[in-house]
Amino acid sequence: MKKTIISLTALAMFVSAATHAEADTSKKTDFLLIGGGIMSASLGTWLQALQPDWDLTMVEKLDGVALESSNGWNNAGTGHSANMELNYTPERADGSIDVSKALDINEQFMISRQFWSAQVKRGILHDPHSFINSTPHMSFVWGDNVDYLQKRYNALQQTTLFQGMKFSTDHAQIKQWAPLVMEGRDPQQKVAATWTPVGTDVNYGEITRQLIGSLKKNNHFTLQTSSEVTDFKRNADNSWHVTIKNVQSGEAQTIDAKYVFIGAGGGALKLLQKTGIPEADNYAGFPVGGSFLMTENPAVTAQHLEKVYGQASVGAPPMSVPHLDARYLDGKRVVLFGPFATFSTKFLKNGSFFDLLSTTTTNNVLPMTHVGLDNFDLVKYLVSQVMLSDDDRFAALKEYYPDARKEDWKLIQAGQRVQIIKKDAEKGGVLKLGTEVVVDQQKTISALLGASPGASTAAPITLNVLKQMFPQQFNSPEWQSRIHAIVPSYGQKLNGNVALTQQVWDDTAATLQLTKPPVIQMPAAAPTAAAKPAETPREASPQHDMAL
Repeated sequence: MKKTIISLTALAMFVSAATHAEADTSKKTDFLLIGGGIMSASLGTWLQALQPDWDLTMVEKLDGVALESSNGWNNAGTGHSANMELNYTPERADGSIDVSKALDINEQFMISRQFWSAQVKRGILHDPHSFINSTPHMSFVWGDNVDYLQKRYNALQQTTLFQGMKFSTDHAQIKQWAPLVMEGRDPQQKVAATWTPVGTDVNYGEITRQLIGSLKKNNHFTLQTSSEVTDFKRNADNSWHVTIKNVQSGEAQTIDAKYVFIGAGGGALKLLQKTGIPEADNYAGFPVGGSFLMTENPAVTAQHLEKVYGQASVGAPPMSVPHLDARYLDGKRVVLFGPFATFSTKFLKNGSFFDLLSTTTTNNVLPMTHVGLDNFDLVKYLVSQVMLSDDDRFAALKEYYPDARKEDWKLIQAGQRVQIIKKDAEKGGVLKLGTEVVVDQQKTISALLGASPGASTAAPITLNVLKQMFPQQFNSPEWQSRIHAIVPSYGQKLNGNVALTQQVWDDTAATLQLTKPPVIQMPAAAPTAAAKPAETPREASPQHDMAL
């Protein structure tokens, strides 16, 4: 009996030792970044500046970084600052223009400009023309929309952030701004345009690669590609035990992370659900893809050096805003027109057809149903887009480029976006505008959900993640000093502050090698009612911010 007890004790000790040995093989890291796109790259860059002694680990499912939504061919490459995006300035019931969303988007992009500028000065980003280029931003409308654009222009002229913008209804003037848009157009057609020289075309994939390339030079940073997160378990101290599978070899490993950030684009919702945190039960997702007509013909690309955004057709949701974009990708100029909505049940371009089904749960199926019923116009629009023929798409192009030749253009598939649906006590479920930051109650895990305005605001969005996860450190003198060294205007409102806006414009333009901004000259007249932001939150169309 004694021998049996001794043997069992020895066996128990062996099993315990083996268990601890297995536990000890788990890699330890301070912060696990899931996803190799611009969100994780931006957050990692912030963390390296704010807490340089922390160990950071980034895992990416694909065999390289910036291959999904951040890839230049998978997004419109717009530096979204609301200069031309008409869906950010809806018309109120009284006919005035609400510019509050436009101001918010522009303020956020100014933070991104300062963030990128600081990385250039620090040698983290290099050769600004490789990732950002001055590209005039222009709104173009015709018919009844001319009056709306005039009112929009008048409203924006009462703000500091949109100075330098010009308005015209003259065919000859608009042709100087965008020759392709006017050549071959009926000279009697009623048209209008706004134009500003301070717009940008941004290669978010290049920014991502350069930021991560710099992170890799640090001994406190590790990048693992071909690595898929398969499971989460919360440890007793609220840190996370994360299981990761190598998608090539099938080998599994575990990482113990004090903090986790899920910045996996369309894949974020599924991963958030795997964590088991109650906050995940509030969300569902619906995938929307986009395709573009593209030309590389030098005779076309040499004549179109701007981004031209139009107005959604009557009856179509604002997400359908068409645009004719000058782009600089893979070392060459191209012009893209679209987007045309596509449908796939995948949440990522490189995802699974089971993504939609696998993220639909008993917790979110009712909110999804409510959103579908409440947004029938959107459903009709998506169905009509899927049914478009090549001739239909080319006819849409000719509205913006009358002399277009079919043989110059081909259809390309861009990326997938997941529109977020959130539980709502009143409506059951609502489409969420913008980007949702989800943080658990213990503040050890966070996720980014949503699609718009996306990469343009990666710097302020990821800074907001840190503010929510680390409220004490964020407000400490050390972190505040380091944040202001990167974004000097942080915490201050630019709109209404002419001197500060001019300084940020000029400094970032010089560092990023952009066109010199205009001198801000505010109109003498008092602001009109049309220029005032909404005094109380209004109920906006849930499609205003949907991004293709």
